[in-house]
Amino acid sequence: MSDFTHGFWSLYVAGITIVSILACLLLLWFSGKAKAMTAHDNTTGHVWDGDLREMNNPLPRWWVWLFVITVVFALVYLALYPGLGTFKGSLAWSSTGQHAAEMQKGEEAIAPLYARFAAMKTEEIARDPQAMAIGERLFMNNCSQCHGSDARGSKGFPNLTDSDWLYGGAPDKIVETLTNGRMGNMPPLGAALGSADDVKNVAQYVLSLSGSPHDSVRAALGKSKFGVCAACHGNDGKGNPAVGAPNLTDDIWLHGYGEATIISMINNGKVNQMPAQADKLSPAQIQVLAAYVWGFSNKTAVASP
Repeated sequence: MSDFTHGFWSLYVAGITIVSILACLLLLWFSGKAKAMTAHDNTTGHVWDGDLREMNNPLPRWWVWLFVITVVFALVYLALYPGLGTFKGSLAWSSTGQHAAEMQKGEEAIAPLYARFAAMKTEEIARDPQAMAIGERLFMNNCSQCHGSDARGSKGFPNLTDSDWLYGGAPDKIVETLTNGRMGNMPPLGAALGSADDVKNVAQYVLSLSGSPHDSVRAALGKSKFGVCAACHGNDGKGNPAVGAPNLTDDIWLHGYGEATIISMINNGKVNQMPAQADKLSPAQIQVLAAYVWGFSNKTAVASP
């Protein structure tokens, strides 16, 4: 694609466009000037099916003027709007500019509605039916593609309805996550642990932390090697919200369960990204959406008067 960023291509596109319009005008002019040989009855002498004769009638005037108007419209359009290579047109219109203007207009229209929520606490917003109706629409449009319409997630996408939060489930943390996004990164640790047997032992130890079925002998051997993992997950395996390290003791498996999955995770690592929403949603919208998400795992607090 870098070949098409040269200024030549802008001139090429503009030239092809102008030549095409001029060619249409020349075609129309020549068709009006050209004279066909005709017989005394105004036919060209071409006959089909025995009695179907080709007449030499001129083009209808309405068709000719419609053609001319179309060409004039094209020239005016290209003078006002982008169409000739990098020329932006005298109106300097762009789809990006129109989108930004429409977004600003929409935000101004809904600002009074969100102003009411700005003075409310997260718990109060989560109890407000109107706010939650808005939050549901925001969630469906921006979050459900990954977390599901029921917010229960799937493999690789966190369940938002339980109490397991990688970076913390406090309202301010949810706002932070929505605003800036998250980039989770577990580095490959197979080489740091040693042999393939050591990796398998650590995998068994990780299974033991949550009380999952495991080989107790291998788990005991893997405990000492778990120190490499403890830098993020902690010595007790309960994770670290500051870096998004999962709690390994709660039997919740974001990327899959079982020895083979854990071994693959240790050997290959994992990078997971939650995209930032600040470029799509206003701070007021993020506040309402955060309250809606917070309500999934705090139903008792939401239900309390």
